[in-house]
Amino acid sequence: MNQTAALQEIESLREQLRLHNYRYYVLDDPLVSDAEYDTFMRRLRELEALHPELITSDSPTQRVGAMAAGGFAKVVHPQPMLSLGNAFDEADLLAWHARLLKLLGDDAPLAFSVEPKVDGLAIALTYEQGQFVRGATRGDGEIGEDVTANLRTLPSIPLRLDLLQASSNDLAVSPLPQAVPASIEVRGEVYMRIADFEALNERLAAEGTKTFANPRNGAAGSLRQKDSTITASRPLRFLAYAVGPFAGVQLTGQWQTLHYLRALGFPVNPDSSYVTSIDEVLACARTWMARRAELPYEADGLVVKVDNFAQQRELGVVGRDPRWAIAFKFPAQEATSTLREIVVNVGRTGVITPNAVIDPVLIGGVMVRNASLHNADFIAQRDIRVGDAVIVKRSGDVIPYIVGPLLERRPTDALPYSFPATCPACGTELVRPEGEAAYRCPNFGICPAQLVRRVEWFVSRPAMDIAGIGERQAQLFVELGLVKDVADLYAIEAHQLQGLEGFGPKRIGNLLAAIEASKQQPLERVVTALGIRFVGETVAELLTRAFPSLDELLAATQEQLEATPGIGPSKARSIVEFFGQVENRRVIEKLRAAGVTTSRPLTSMPSDAGPLTGKTFVLTGSLPTLSREQATELIERQGGKVASSVSKKTDYVVAGEAAGSKLAKAQQLGVPVLDEEGLRTLLGESGKEPSLRSG
Repeated sequence: MNQTAALQEIESLREQLRLHNYRYYVLDDPLVSDAEYDTFMRRLRELEALHPELITSDSPTQRVGAMAAGGFAKVVHPQPMLSLGNAFDEADLLAWHARLLKLLGDDAPLAFSVEPKVDGLAIALTYEQGQFVRGATRGDGEIGEDVTANLRTLPSIPLRLDLLQASSNDLAVSPLPQAVPASIEVRGEVYMRIADFEALNERLAAEGTKTFANPRNGAAGSLRQKDSTITASRPLRFLAYAVGPFAGVQLTGQWQTLHYLRALGFPVNPDSSYVTSIDEVLACARTWMARRAELPYEADGLVVKVDNFAQQRELGVVGRDPRWAIAFKFPAQEATSTLREIVVNVGRTGVITPNAVIDPVLIGGVMVRNASLHNADFIAQRDIRVGDAVIVKRSGDVIPYIVGPLLERRPTDALPYSFPATCPACGTELVRPEGEAAYRCPNFGICPAQLVRRVEWFVSRPAMDIAGIGERQAQLFVELGLVKDVADLYAIEAHQLQGLEGFGPKRIGNLLAAIEASKQQPLERVVTALGIRFVGETVAELLTRAFPSLDELLAATQEQLEATPGIGPSKARSIVEFFGQVENRRVIEKLRAAGVTTSRPLTSMPSDAGPLTGKTFVLTGSLPTLSREQATELIERQGGKVASSVSKKTDYVVAGEAAGSKLAKAQQLGVPVLDEEGLRTLLGESGKEPSLRSG
């Protein structure tokens, strides 16, 4: 290949990789699989190796990741967070080992740590005198984002270091330091376990909120929230795997460091190994490739490191990659199959979801027959057709999904897919609200498929928690006409169930008892169970704190709802629309008549006897000494409310550093703006007049 052709391909690859970096690291919305990304990067490295004169400083091969996203303060890493070179097979591992021996000498004693490469978000935690002072994302390796407030919400990250296991050096190859370091930067991964990720996506879907593509995106999206209360509600975990700069202790190797970090209170990966030969490294690689599906988290390979820090320093770094470490990449959990049919399912809020029926194919030890197609846009953008040979990917226990078609194998008679115009369950014409990806069946009150899904949700554990009713029973009750809306569950009688398959006397008795007991569920469970779009457990709790009875919630205006903490315009509009429908109000009256809880106990209602009673606040920016959660708690404890958006009814905006559009809107509307000292004055913590924030 001549230089001109090479330059054209190199520029094309760089543009693709920059786009995919942006979608992956900044938007948390990847367009390609990890395997496809690795193919692009490997090809670019090959071309740049053949034409080193074409390497530029802004090439994706010369950087670790994407640029830090806006919205967070920038943090310069005191020591770069490096990337890793890749080994795609055993031959690559052996070649890496040969390079080590060439640099260190053939007789150099080598030991290695082998750790599963957890697929999450790399972060650096800084501790001074044992106190957690800052947490930052990797960013581009040189500059990351300050996400300290969000990281403080993770229970797995210690806020203060103590030597919790001072004598726990039985597995370490060197004695552990017996003191807390004067300063240390701990590096690791924020991630989600697969089971936690699936539960989170179920909850988000129930709330009508956008779900995440995979656990890595779930972790990144959850950690990079501007509201740390959202981060706190997400099932994030942390694993420590390395250190940056440190002082006050002596650490000599990776294995010793892992055990020292564990002694300090950090979780470390229990699946890590210490080995003393390349043959043992290869054995670890074979073992984990075979046992990959057993891991409770997503892992795309193993990280192999030379254990000894002195040898690491001698080996050094080439470009952005340390010579002393390498990532052994697992084969992608993908397979090729044939798409036989596209079927659409109807959800409880009317969302129409397409799914692929494929020829059975074994992926990661599991036989896959169905796969997700996400939505109509996904099918159209990738031009996926019935009859296509398609790439199917399965990540851990996450629902398999179609990556895309193999166009070179497309049958000549394969036709473009047309998304259905009407609901497959009731025949109603589908609608697609502006700005949304999903089509919906608007026939909320009558569509039988929606009713089955609503019954399933109503009886689920996060809602009314009625044991004994699942998908099959919900379908049966709707088909028999026993249930025409969710409130009809409370009218079911024993004689109506007698003779039905699977319903003996004992089961009937248990089911009716569970239905009766569910009447005592608290109001927030009842609101969750109603199936309002965008309203799940968390939002229902916020609503019932602000509106402690169904009557108050039914009467709430959109403006009143938007003044409630955590309730934005979309949620407020959805709630108003739901309660505005005659059918839904009728169901609520039937629930009331059946004896279901419709109000919170007086003892659980917020106090209204404080100096801020009746006042609405909006918080923006970072306050000097108070986190957003602490400021909210102080305001609510004194009878005030904290809203998420500024309106004419806002009494005060409390603004700190880096205040954004909310401050500008407050100034535009003439809403008083306080700094932290002014807030404390209102709270009675100062004898001064409230101080307004300038500008």
